[in-house]
Amino acid sequence: MTDQSATLKIGDKSVDLAVKSGTIGPDVIDIGALYKNTASFTYDPGFTSTASCESKITYIDGDEGVLLHRGYPIEQLAEHGDFLEVCYLLLYGELPTAAQKKDFDYRVTHHTMVHEQMSRFFTGFRRDAHPMAVMCGCVGALSAFYHDSTDITDPHQRMVASLRMIAKMPTLAAMAYKYHIGQPFVYPKNDLDYASNFLRMCFAVPCEEYVVNPVLSRAMDRIFILHADHEQNASTSTVRLAGSSGANPFACIAAGIACLWGPAHGGVNEAALNMLTEIGSVDRIPEYVARAKDKNDPFRLMGFGHRVYKNYDPRAKIMQKTTHEVLGELGVKDDPLLEVAMELERIALTDEYFIEKKLYPNIDFYSGITLKALGFPTTMFTVLFALARTVGWIAQWNEMIEDPQQRIGRPRQLYIGEPKRDYLPVSKR
Repeated sequence: MTDQSATLKIGDKSVDLAVKSGTIGPDVIDIGALYKNTASFTYDPGFTSTASCESKITYIDGDEGVLLHRGYPIEQLAEHGDFLEVCYLLLYGELPTAAQKKDFDYRVTHHTMVHEQMSRFFTGFRRDAHPMAVMCGCVGALSAFYHDSTDITDPHQRMVASLRMIAKMPTLAAMAYKYHIGQPFVYPKNDLDYASNFLRMCFAVPCEEYVVNPVLSRAMDRIFILHADHEQNASTSTVRLAGSSGANPFACIAAGIACLWGPAHGGVNEAALNMLTEIGSVDRIPEYVARAKDKNDPFRLMGFGHRVYKNYDPRAKIMQKTTHEVLGELGVKDDPLLEVAMELERIALTDEYFIEKKLYPNIDFYSGITLKALGFPTTMFTVLFALARTVGWIAQWNEMIEDPQQRIGRPRQLYIGEPKRDYLPVSKR
């Protein structure tokens, strides 16, 4: 809290509003008592100028291109850490010691199997069902299989549910993929690390041995880190809103998955890949750039710009390096999609139009190419996003449950419908 205050005048009424300061970032004006004192609400579509909570987990400075998890820059975490270390950090607030890391890895690894009846649950879906539709149903169903960890008032049950979600999400995602392509499910192996285990469950088949490529496993792990949390985005806010009613954690995560499925949120990397495929070759780029600049043309360049980042997305720099590593390991030297992507990136960083509008390449621009190279179809891209973001959702959910100021979410509205009127019998209408 600062000593500052803001004064708001509405007609002849005047009210002083407290100004709060965080550790870093902009100050906020506390409008909690605004309606009580003025009989007025604020109007903020999309809540883009409203802080919905206090949080110690993730900080973003979009103007400077900064992303911190518990104070640690995403660049350092992605370069030096692994995904489960980042999971520990998001959940507990500090990086683990060697002993804590070993214990946490063990606990997650030994929760990776799902109840055997879950395999029969999958057969209720059509074979051509979208994997995200399957994930919404299966994650929501976890509360029917693990009801010994749904009491949100018990800290132990909350942590068990958290570990279960982080551990079982790769298994469910791999099962959704296998079901989608008509292959048998592959059980997890406890001697593999998190990312390697996931790749094996996705791409191994019972009739032959599967050896995980460490370069590809590291790339997968880095993709998970880069998507682990991103402050109060739409899906995270959905998880918090659902959780504010006291809903069980599995239901809250299922709500987050449903929100993430939207093409404006989790589906951008799929759209970016489709765009690069549509362009096809470097010589066609000028045509599409011209279309992007034309206000009368509905075409938009996907994977450029970000609602929060007004500078270069710090995750995009790491993802670009990862993309090169994966394509190099797989021997993809002359990839037309990558050539188109690199030329589009060069234009975006040098063309006055893109610079003025701050349309920098974002993480989705590169992740789609990488996931395609790893062997995933575009229908799985958002599923992988959900897998990685689960730890962020769970960390934010836990923080919300423990927040003494937390109340059930209840946004207000500006009503613009009909005023009060009397009912007329049908004969008089």
